[in-house]
Amino acid sequence: MPGSQLTGLDVPETPQDPEISPGTDDRKPIRRRRRRRILIITSVVLLVLAGGGAAGASLYARSIDKSVARIEAFDKVPEQQRPQKAPVAGDAMNFLMLGSDTRDPNATGGSRSDTIIVLHLPKDRSGAQLISIPRDTWVHVPKSADGRHGDVDAKINAAFAWGGPALTVQTVEAYTGVRIDHVVMVDFAGFKEIVDALGGVTIDVEKSFTSTHSLGADRVRHFDKGPQQMDGSAALDYARERYSFADGDFARIRHQQQVIKAILNKASSGGILTNPARLNSFLRATASSVAVDDTLNMLGMAGDLRHLRGENLVFYTSPSAGTGTRSGQSVVFPDRARAKALFTAVRQDDVAKIAAAASSG
Repeated sequence: MPGSQLTGLDVPETPQDPEISPGTDDRKPIRRRRRRRILIITSVVLLVLAGGGAAGASLYARSIDKSVARIEAFDKVPEQQRPQKAPVAGDAMNFLMLGSDTRDPNATGGSRSDTIIVLHLPKDRSGAQLISIPRDTWVHVPKSADGRHGDVDAKINAAFAWGGPALTVQTVEAYTGVRIDHVVMVDFAGFKEIVDALGGVTIDVEKSFTSTHSLGADRVRHFDKGPQQMDGSAALDYARERYSFADGDFARIRHQQQVIKAILNKASSGGILTNPARLNSFLRATASSVAVDDTLNMLGMAGDLRHLRGENLVFYTSPSAGTGTRSGQSVVFPDRARAKALFTAVRQDDVAKIAAAASSG
């Protein structure tokens, strides 16, 4: 499988992750930034799903499509280094979904992508498999197009800081062996408005906890175990919390997946699709918060995805072999053997093998 072994190399010019820097207690600036990029990657699924529901209003749908920003995600990716699609996969598609604090691909500014998800659409379009790759996964990052960064082992989210979506595509393809067809970036500054445009979502909270993200000197947000109706602010907070859980970022990934499913179910409900005002608010909020690669036909995808619902989504997490430290950073070590089996099944569009590989071990 592509990628080097763990070497513990120092990573030149890597923005140190303030959450895990030794001797650092000042987390407030980091929390404020992450308030704007919580890991809810619904973008394309949500936009084209609702667009498909409104297919009769073609001019309106085209207006929404034009307001979605476009990015050049593949222009700087060397074709000779990219994996090829397996013939057996046919028309299956693979999306790379990235959560960032901006949908401007040139405004990386040292910022890392908190969310990295490979979304697989089988050729029969019967559902979707979403595989979250923990942001701290220690992998080999190829050299960036400008030659200034990469060609070292690092956290996978360093790729975005060094080379934006293009280097992230290279890194994910090298790690997984899966060819990425399309890229979606989400600016989470607009996430709260998306949830509020839906009238909130219902989330089944796995355990009671008090958020570590302060609402002010005299205010805290507490989540009780069990189903809760959440507005945009609460859902954002719930999905970004990590310090209240022993398994940290893995708990956050589970919560992200919960919220993705809840948003998709709410967005596809009859109450939203038949309410013009609410549908308009939802579509506008979503369109202003996402960017897609310049080869993606949003309206065409609407037809393919119009039947997709929360129950058709299956969520997985890329296999890991535990956590540790490299170059003074807290990292997640990939289980390369299990990951190879999982992503080989994705490449071959074998949904049954994807499930089997994800549940093994």
